[in-house]
Amino acid sequence: MAELDLARRLDRVESRAEIAEIVALYCRSCDDKDAPVLRSLFTDDAVVESKDGVMRSQGIDAIMTMYDGRFAALGVTAHWTHDHMVRFDDANPDLATGSLSGHAECYRNGRTLVASLRYDDEYRRVNGRWKFSRRILSFLYYVPVEEYGEALGSELRQRAYGDRRPADFPESIPGWKKGAA
Repeated sequence: MAELDLARRLDRVESRAEIAEIVALYCRSCDDKDAPVLRSLFTDDAVVESKDGVMRSQGIDAIMTMYDGRFAALGVTAHWTHDHMVRFDDANPDLATGSLSGHAECYRNGRTLVASLRYDDEYRRVNGRWKFSRRILSFLYYVPVEEYGEALGSELRQRAYGDRRPADFPESIPGWKKGAA
């Protein structure tokens, strides 16, 4: 019995390391505009979307078409991830979920933009390799760098598309809702 528990624990340690690597590869492949590597990180039926509705693609071909469009629209980018929490499905060793925070800098339409973001992920092991089966992107802010100084004082912190839109978080989190104790 202890051997089974040890094998399960070892699998989770190795899986956590592999999942951390696909997260890092995602950032690197986005920054390098490396479509083949990016494609290899997703399941065939994956979904990629943003909470603001700007991004929504299902299936690897649609996802890659979406990223091709993003690569064409963006100049230089730099993505970093920070805290990463992974939870494994107790009933299925080939499923896990994750949440991570990150930052990005990019050049778009003649402007430098900065972003603070979160990813809510679902991972699935396919043929022995962990991949993204779902990525949901949300923004604390996505603003031109010259507006960063005042942006955190506003709920309209998504400004990458020429207008001012509400941020995805933290105002949507129950503890942040107006009147919450």
